[in-house]
Amino acid sequence: MAVTGRAALLALLATVAVAFSGLLGPQAAGVAVALVVLLVALDVLLAASPRAMRLSREGDTSLRLGETATVYVIVTNPTRRRLRGLVRDAWPPSAHASPRSHRLRVDPGERRRVATELTPTRRGDAHAAGVTVRSIGPLGLAGRQRTLRAPWTVRTLPPFHSRRHLPGKLSRLRELEGQHTAMVRGQGSEFDSLRDYVPGDDVRSIDWRATARGDGVVVRTWRPERDRRILVVLDTGRTSAGRVGDTPRLDHAMDAALLLAALAGKAGDRVDFLAYDRRVRAQVRASGRGSQVSRIVEAMAPLEAELVESDPAGLVGTVLGTQGRARRLVVLLTDLDPASLEEGLLPRLSALTSRHLVMVAAVRDPAVDAMAAERGTSTALYRAGAAERTLGARRRVTAELRRMGVEVVDADPEHIAPALADAYINLKAQGRL
Repeated sequence: MAVTGRAALLALLATVAVAFSGLLGPQAAGVAVALVVLLVALDVLLAASPRAMRLSREGDTSLRLGETATVYVIVTNPTRRRLRGLVRDAWPPSAHASPRSHRLRVDPGERRRVATELTPTRRGDAHAAGVTVRSIGPLGLAGRQRTLRAPWTVRTLPPFHSRRHLPGKLSRLRELEGQHTAMVRGQGSEFDSLRDYVPGDDVRSIDWRATARGDGVVVRTWRPERDRRILVVLDTGRTSAGRVGDTPRLDHAMDAALLLAALAGKAGDRVDFLAYDRRVRAQVRASGRGSQVSRIVEAMAPLEAELVESDPAGLVGTVLGTQGRARRLVVLLTDLDPASLEEGLLPRLSALTSRHLVMVAAVRDPAVDAMAAERGTSTALYRAGAAERTLGARRRVTAELRRMGVEVVDADPEHIAPALADAYINLKAQGRL
C-alpha cells in the first residue's frame, strides 16, 4: 500500500478540527482517525490492481559510451478500472536513467508507452532492475504498489575515439598501393605489374625475360600484401586496471585495437581478436575478408580488467595452439611493466617470434614524464628521480624486446592509436607481413 500527501493533509485537517471543536466530545479524535482510515482503505480497494498490469518493452539495445539510448515501457491495462498513478523504470545508477518516474493514466483495455533515457558512464551490459507501478485510487489518498519484472538489456560499447584518425591512415594506405617505385621487394610481397626502369630502382627487381623481349629495361612492381592474418591480443590482467589520466589503461588499449582492426580490414587483411589474462575472456575469429570491427566492439563491451596476474605461458599456448600454423602479425596490447614482463613474457617470447611477427603496444603515462621533468624543490627532485627510474626500466624492457625481434609501440593515450596504425602501415610498406 502507498499513501499520498493528500491523505496526510486530510489527517492533519481532521486533527485541527478536533482540536478547535469543543462540541464533538472526547471520542472525536478516534472518530476522525477512523474516518480517515476508512477513506484510505476505500481508496486502496477502488484502485486498479498493479499486479494485473501487463508490461512489454521496446527501444535501443546498444549504444556507444557517451551517447544516449531511449528505452520504452508499454503498460497495458486489462482490468475494468482506470489506472492512475506513477510508473518508475529502475536501472543501475551508472545508467543515469531519466526521468525518475512518469505520471500515467491508462483507461480499461488501453495501453500507454513511457520513455526512459539512459546515458551510461560505464561500458558493459546494463540490466533493467524492474518496473514499479503505483496505482492511486479515485480519491487520491492512497493506492497499491508493486514492482513487476520487465527484462531488458542495453549494452554500452567502447566509444572508439580514434575513429577520427581512420581517414588519414586509409589515405596513407592508398598512397602506399599507388607508389610502387617506393616499395621494397620484401619476402612475401605480392607481384603487381611491370613498368619501365627509372634511375633509383632496385636492380634486383629487373625482370630480365621481359627486358629481353622489349627495347628497354623492365622492372617488377610489388604491392603490399593482402589477405594477411593479424591477431590482436588484449591483456586484461591487473596491469590493465591502472588508470592513465581518468581512464583505465584497458580502455585506451581497446581504442587502439579498434583503429588497427578497422584499418587492417580496409586493407584487405583478416583480423582476429583475443582477450586473455589467466583464461580467454573474449575471442573473435575472422569469418572472411573485410572489417570485423562490429564483432570486436561487441566482444569488448563487457570486458573489465581482472585483478589477477596474467599467465604468459597460457597466453603463448593459446596463440600457438588455436590460431593455426600460418605466419601472422601478433599485436599484444599490454603494459611495459618490467616485473611482469621480465619474469613472465620475455622468456616465452621466442616461441612466438620463431613463427610469427610480434608487436607489443603499451600506453605510457604522461604524468610520469611530467614528474621526471620536475625541479626546484627537494620533493620535486625525489619525484623526478623515481620517475626517471621508472622510465629507465621501461626503456630497458623496450630494448630487450627489440633485441628479440619484437616491434614495440610505446606512446601516451593521445597518440597510442595512431602510432600503432603507423607501425602497421610501415610493416606493410616493408613487405614484412
